[in-house]
Amino acid sequence: MDFNKLLLPVPRTSVMKQEGYIVWCGTIAKADDGLYYLLFSRWPNEAGFDGWVTNSEICWAVSDNPYGGFKFGGVALTGSGDGSWDSDCVHNPTVIAYKGKYYLYYMGNRGNGQYWNHRNNQRIGLAIANHPAGPWTRIKKPIIDVTKGSFDHLMTSNPTVTIGRYGEVLMIYKAVGDGEMPKGGKVVCAVAKAKHPRGPFVKNSKPIMVNPENDWSVEDPFVWFQNNRYYSLVKDFQGYFTKKEAGSAALFESRDGDDWEPSEHPFAFGLSITWEDGIQAVKRLERPQIYFEGGKPLVLCCAVCCNDSGIGSYNVQIPLRQI
Repeated sequence: MDFNKLLLPVPRTSVMKQEGYIVWCGTIAKADDGLYYLLFSRWPNEAGFDGWVTNSEICWAVSDNPYGGFKFGGVALTGSGDGSWDSDCVHNPTVIAYKGKYYLYYMGNRGNGQYWNHRNNQRIGLAIANHPAGPWTRIKKPIIDVTKGSFDHLMTSNPTVTIGRYGEVLMIYKAVGDGEMPKGGKVVCAVAKAKHPRGPFVKNSKPIMVNPENDWSVEDPFVWFQNNRYYSLVKDFQGYFTKKEAGSAALFESRDGDDWEPSEHPFAFGLSITWEDGIQAVKRLERPQIYFEGGKPLVLCCAVCCNDSGIGSYNVQIPLRQI
């Protein structure tokens, strides 16, 4: 697959912004009412760009089509505020529909208000609802916690889930190992599998998509199953796999979900957006999430940052060519 060739020019209406907020991760689900719901993370401008790790909440917006025009609907999930593992922050939403219910995977944390303390307390959680607008019922404990002494010794985040071969539920997530604090050790991705979207998930014993030249390999995975093969988009920290700029997105493939290799065409997209009226370079194009309908990918959602402050960041919905 050459994913880069699937990207189509983007209408200027295919943007989710909010005055006063930094808007980031976006994931789309279609409800029985025929409408499309964008679940996205946001946090107030005054918290600064790093405020994602302390002040993020997950909201929803609605549109009559998946290509844009989403209107804010309300807050879907906030930090629990009860002193538990996701008390302070919820972020990284990714949603799947399964047998009449919606499963929202997310990162949660708690901390002392300092960036690295919250970052290192990230864990992966799950909330379940009958409708994408909620109400959402969260599972009380993390569904992917850390494993001391392993590649995810310090933290887990960036969940992405797909229903794969024979109904297997496959998750890819970001992990950070043990190392010099406050950053910790290697930043990698890993696989966990379950028989049901609610879990329990069983982790594979080794990380995937490892850059042999740099401890910071990849993050922001999105996984899907198509044509009897698993695919994943990831942010390539160093541009090692894409052979392009640092922070570009790489495409990986796997036959079994366990062993992953760069695609024959590993460069998925770079740090620019092709609008219908021109090309714009951006500082960050991250958190890829694809919306599928009838088994076909229709829209690629990405978080966009255009400046050092992060103010004005938004989620873009990029239409995909049908093949």
